[in-house]
Amino acid sequence: MTDTVQVDLPTGVTSVRVATTVPEDAWAVVAVAHGAGSSFDHPGVTGFTDAVNTAGVATVRFTFPYVEAGRRMPGPAAHAVSTWHAIGDRIAADLPDLPFFAAGRSYGGRMASMATADGALSPRGLVYLGYPLHPPGKPDRPRVEHLPVIHAPQLFVSGTRDPFVRPREQLEEAVASCRDATLHWVEGAGHAFETTGRRIPAAESAAALAPVVVDWMRARA
Repeated sequence: MTDTVQVDLPTGVTSVRVATTVPEDAWAVVAVAHGAGSSFDHPGVTGFTDAVNTAGVATVRFTFPYVEAGRRMPGPAAHAVSTWHAIGDRIAADLPDLPFFAAGRSYGGRMASMATADGALSPRGLVYLGYPLHPPGKPDRPRVEHLPVIHAPQLFVSGTRDPFVRPREQLEEAVASCRDATLHWVEGAGHAFETTGRRIPAAESAAALAPVVVDWMRARA
């Protein structure tokens, strides 16, 4: 089912598209945000949500306001935080009996972490599919200061060749600083979980992440 959710921004009220799938006998729900250069229908998002749907997890895919405005690059972080807040409220109203998890690819996951640290979002757990620890080639600009204050469990799924987490030890240190966090390395994968020398469709590489995420969620649902 696809519809819209209203988001209150400092610039006024806007709407973002939302796609919800609820399998029969769903035992949890995960909202999944897209990366900075894509949208909610990107195969890297839909491949993952289709896979977790088959494991009995309901999914909510959505766009950020800058995508609805026709821009490719994200707007202010506050807009993304407000969007996550609105999505959390929608899920609480529509699926109140299901444990709620928040997930996102790259930028979308980082915005979920910021929304949770700010208190705008209260998920059972957070899942980062390629957390952008720093801009590529700039490990001196880490995006970690808010992570230790998050109370919810956090799962970091990251490729060992991801330029956003080099050196890898920097991500390991960031995870160790969190209250409750788990790090899962995908050997040989890049930021989009692509693998050198193997042409795997984005939907397939995203679906391959589902078992790790589902097992982690099931232990916390």
